[in-house]
Amino acid sequence: MRSRLNQRGFTLIELVIIIIILGILAAVAIPKYQDLSTEAKEAAARSALGSIRSGVIIYYANQAVQTGTATWPALDSLATIGVVMEQAIPKNPYQADANAPDSIVTGVTKGVIVGSRGGWAYNASTGEVWLNTNTVGENNW
Repeated sequence: MRSRLNQRGFTLIELVIIIIILGILAAVAIPKYQDLSTEAKEAAARSALGSIRSGVIIYYANQAVQTGTATWPALDSLATIGVVMEQAIPKNPYQADANAPDSIVTGVTKGVIVGSRGGWAYNASTGEVWLNTNTVGENNW
């Protein structure tokens, strides 16, 4: 009788209840986490896109002041550090590393992917820059 009173631990029912509660918590938390990672990717893409667009617009304005003729930068000058951008082109978070997410390709129409490489698309005749991916909603940015 004495040995039964000194035994400590959980019963099988208590362990099953704990496992069920942990399963419910995991089922609720996983979708929330997936939403956060999607929102983080979008925020990173918007931020990078804004910095590239700012660099292009500042270049355009400087050309107007310095030469009297406003011109958009050439595609190759976007990738050259110190010409348009003071730092390297940021990565497109929606593009895989194998597809050069920190490069810019010549683009014509927003939402149309150009080739299989390049994180950003740029139209040198209009100064437009956009993601070189078909991410839902990015055409409205």
